[in-house]
Amino acid sequence: MEGTSTVPDPAVPPTPPVPLAALLAREDLGLRQIAGPVDPSAVVHGAHTSEMADPYPYLLGGELLLTAGVHIPAGAGPDTYFDAYVSRIVAAGGAALGFGVAPVHETVPRALVAACDAYGLPLIEVPPGTTFSGVARAVWQLMAQARHAELRRVTEAQQSLAAAASRPDPVPSVLRQLAQRVGGWAALYGPDGAEVAAAGGRPGARPVREALAGLARIVRPTATGPATSRPAPTPASATDTVAGLHLAAYALGAGHGFVLGVAAPHRDPGDHTIASVAAVLLSLLTGEQQSGSGAARSSALVRVLLGAPAEDVAPLLGGGRWMVVHARSDTLAAVDPVAASALGAALGSPLVDVARDVVRVLLPADREPAPQPGWTLGVSAPVEPREWATADVQAGRALARARATRAALVRYGARPALADLVPEADADAHARALLAPLAPTLTETLRTWLSLHGRWDRTAVALDVHRNTVRQRIAKCAALLELDLDDPDVRMELWFALRRP
Repeated sequence: MEGTSTVPDPAVPPTPPVPLAALLAREDLGLRQIAGPVDPSAVVHGAHTSEMADPYPYLLGGELLLTAGVHIPAGAGPDTYFDAYVSRIVAAGGAALGFGVAPVHETVPRALVAACDAYGLPLIEVPPGTTFSGVARAVWQLMAQARHAELRRVTEAQQSLAAAASRPDPVPSVLRQLAQRVGGWAALYGPDGAEVAAAGGRPGARPVREALAGLARIVRPTATGPATSRPAPTPASATDTVAGLHLAAYALGAGHGFVLGVAAPHRDPGDHTIASVAAVLLSLLTGEQQSGSGAARSSALVRVLLGAPAEDVAPLLGGGRWMVVHARSDTLAAVDPVAASALGAALGSPLVDVARDVVRVLLPADREPAPQPGWTLGVSAPVEPREWATADVQAGRALARARATRAALVRYGARPALADLVPEADADAHARALLAPLAPTLTETLRTWLSLHGRWDRTAVALDVHRNTVRQRIAKCAALLELDLDDPDVRMELWFALRRP
């Protein structure tokens, strides 16, 4: 193996370096390479100006060092000063040397050219009209462009991985997307080290496959001893390079011993972040398959699909009474499965459904929902399983009111009222008769408008329509019902009818 190492998990990909060729291609700078190897893969990680005779202590590695030769003593020879100067830059990891022509030197010293050729250091001639600050600014501009492109690539990869995780075959789909995004091979190893699933171009060399399996053993939790099952501390990820391929292994966080392995011909700055996102998704998927609660939820789903009543299925999910939470993101136009799962985890339930721009969560009634940053929530009243459909409607109405009033969380009002004194059958019959002339769209508009005290703007926000549309619908309701909607008694009677499920 060529230097196995463990690496931290960054939140975002690091800033990509700048190809030296891209800097030389800038016509506004007029830079020209006059010595050293011409390598299309050569990159610089920054620009640094120094007139020190020995810049070694001030370099981090990967820099384009810029100098006007102020430090060069008169009569310096190729076997003394320049040789030592260039060798120190190379020892510090400098990527290239930029020499400014004029005002100190009319041309680049030949001895410096010879030394750069001898040590393999690219030497760039900076013309008189180009300032060092201009070169440094160009480097940072190119780095910013590369950074933006890399972040866009990572964002697109995250979205495609999240979509893959929601497919009927989520594990193979995530592996296929990951292999495509990194241009290599991705494999899922089971707790026993066997390959469970894979996607992409399988490495042909046996040493590569063995090395990747070895990295998987490094990150897989192991017992501390025969008397305990507590896993010993292990790194979250490990990397290696074998036969020109970059290898990485990621321990999946579900704690069941699954490991993600990746082999790719190159390793771009964002690849580690992309693989880490895939590892998180696979952790959720493998944990779901291995957990008893996941099996119970799958069993409940199958029984519902086969026609079992909700009250018979509910015991498999735990809990007696339930609430439904409707949530809408304050920032995301479309909610992905990862964000929805994170919201469900914050509320304390894995029972999450993403329906367009609304996330629905089925929550045991003993788990009190709290406002969540970045979300607007509508919460139903606690109900029995047979009333789940009613609670879903209640949560939707509560969410509409929360958005209209700009509240972080609104609960559906389910306190006993005077209307509850009327027999349920009689109340339902009265409501049906009173509201019979109205189509469902008009009924929902009237309900929302009355709940918001007749405010046009807030009703428009709650329904996602223009305020003029609200006015037209309310006017049509008044005409169809042949009622004066400004009359408080009429509004009270309508509200009584509209509160029926």
